[in-house]
Amino acid sequence: MARIVAIDYGKKRTGIAVTDELQLIASGLTTVRTHDLIPFLKDYVAKENVELFLVGEPKQMNNEASESEVLIQEFIRLLTKAIPTIPIKRVDERFTSKMAFQTMIDSGLKKKQRQNKGLIDEISATIILQSYLYK
Repeated sequence: MARIVAIDYGKKRTGIAVTDELQLIASGLTTVRTHDLIPFLKDYVAKENVELFLVGEPKQMNNEASESEVLIQEFIRLLTKAIPTIPIKRVDERFTSKMAFQTMIDSGLKKKQRQNKGLIDEISATIILQSYLYK
């Protein structure tokens, strides 16, 4: 088996999470400046066996696409062009940022640490990945 990579795409930075090769455990990998995302992913798949990209799908409460969907569609187009051999699936990412923040509180992180937006993005990507694995 191969890893699954989950992507919590953002305008400035993007959280990334991965599974182990047996696809049992979802772990935060890192946060990358969105400008550097495609080169980062190309490098990662050159080193690791990846079978799927999961990209968060932000929706509003009425189930319509959020404003950021336009940016995500462009990213998906670029990712498909850069790494055409790995399929992409979308996963509903509603509430992942709120869940990530609550996870930080529950795990006892201090207020200063909870202000790290990059960590929130990484945890959000992990939640996206977990929701896919455990559904």
